[in-house]
Amino acid sequence: MRLRHIEVFQAIRQTGSVSAAAQLLHVSQPAVTKVLRHAEQQLGFALFLRVRGKLQPTPEALELEREVDKVSESLQGVRRLAQSLRRTPGRSLRIGATPALALSLLPPAIEEWTARSPDIACELSSAHSRELTQNLLMREVDVALTLQLPDHPGLKAQALASGVLVALAPKGFWPPEDAGRPLPLTALADAPLIGLSSADPLAARLDRYLEAVEPPPRVRIAVQTYSLARAMVESGAGVAVIDPFTALGASAATTTLRPLAPPLPITLYAVTRASEPPPHALSDLLEIFSRRAREQLGGPGAAQD
Repeated sequence: MRLRHIEVFQAIRQTGSVSAAAQLLHVSQPAVTKVLRHAEQQLGFALFLRVRGKLQPTPEALELEREVDKVSESLQGVRRLAQSLRRTPGRSLRIGATPALALSLLPPAIEEWTARSPDIACELSSAHSRELTQNLLMREVDVALTLQLPDHPGLKAQALASGVLVALAPKGFWPPEDAGRPLPLTALADAPLIGLSSADPLAARLDRYLEAVEPPPRVRIAVQTYSLARAMVESGAGVAVIDPFTALGASAATTTLRPLAPPLPITLYAVTRASEPPPHALSDLLEIFSRRAREQLGGPGAAQD
């Protein structure tokens, strides 16, 4: 199938008729009919049958559809990349961040930066670390903020600040006098732990950290984001080990925060493409990110650089 065949095929699947597909594609109805017939001739079987005035896909068309969707997604990626390459350098900055950083660090830092650089526009997005890696490689963002060091030769990382993971528990789970004190690792033995999904880049590190705990914590709930882990703790569902940025938003009325002993360090990275110089406006922004992060990590349960 050619690309034009695929466009017509998907338009008919979406609209259910040749006339509606022609309107969607901004071409004439005979043009759509001609392309459809040509596609069917090349394939050697019919793609649609008319049923009660609507074009219904044949079983062969339904089998093709899965592969056609993959091609369509790849084309969308090419279009996004082309759009990114058309951007005027230096006039805008696209910033991606993990959910935890997008909610805690990004808002005040961006507010300060835009006040300093009012002529430069910015576009903000939030995604998990693996998605941010792909976004950088596809040139859909210019810089990504993450707690995971990227493992890709096309990317480079700059450390902005460091801290430690912290334990968050419902109010009353630990004695009031222990609030803010380091929590021995052994205190998590047999605790109702809200675990991280295996898709989280830090999950493996946390699992290794907890290997020495006997009996092991009881992981009954696994989540994909630290923000959801915090919400589960606030609802009283159990204890969570989360990053210090997410912990800053925890309700002091319903939760208690403690650093871990021994500490489990993490680093905040700014990740960019290795093959090109960073946008000229980025250095000021990273200075703001670094300073703001260190200020936030100066709170309970976190360590400064």
